[in-house]
Amino acid sequence: MNCDGDAVMRGLLAKKAQTDSRRLFIKHMAHHLVDLDQAFLRKTCNIFLIRDPQEMLPSLINQLPNAELADTGLKKQWQLYSELSDSGTVPVILDSRELLLDPASVLRELCTYLDLIFSSDMLHWKAEARIEDGVWAPYWYHTVHQSTGFAAYKPKTGVPAHLEPLIAQCQPWYDKLYERAIRADTNGDSS
Repeated sequence: MNCDGDAVMRGLLAKKAQTDSRRLFIKHMAHHLVDLDQAFLRKTCNIFLIRDPQEMLPSLINQLPNAELADTGLKKQWQLYSELSDSGTVPVILDSRELLLDPASVLRELCTYLDLIFSSDMLHWKAEARIEDGVWAPYWYHTVHQSTGFAAYKPKTGVPAHLEPLIAQCQPWYDKLYERAIRADTNGDSS
């Protein structure tokens, strides 16, 4: 596998151009964009997925017991959002709670942003692993592989006290991003 991130991105974008495809989905984690020329982000539609630190951190520490602010990617996402917005490439932000509250309305708005046609087929899928999940699948995606659709939103309770200082570091960055996130249709009109 090529470990030169810049070469990988150039190759992916060149392959997309050669196939004349309108869409190529690439998943990045903001805190993994280390020593990478981020100019490609100004040529792409960027979607940031965020999650409230009080709900995200109890899950994150299952894989990263000594997680720090940098491990959450929230500060980096805000920096990227600001830089991209200033350059005229405003990313769209999806918040996991908003998505789970009303998947149809949030995905409909996302499709509008991406110039895609919304389909109710986006709300359901076959329970299975996917080749695209790559080497991380056994560590991160076991619940996703068992799912067949979006689960109803359930707030996390009982956040461990030792996470409070990290939550306090994360919250301002999350709040700035959340302020700009697509909102669920709370009027019940997501048809």
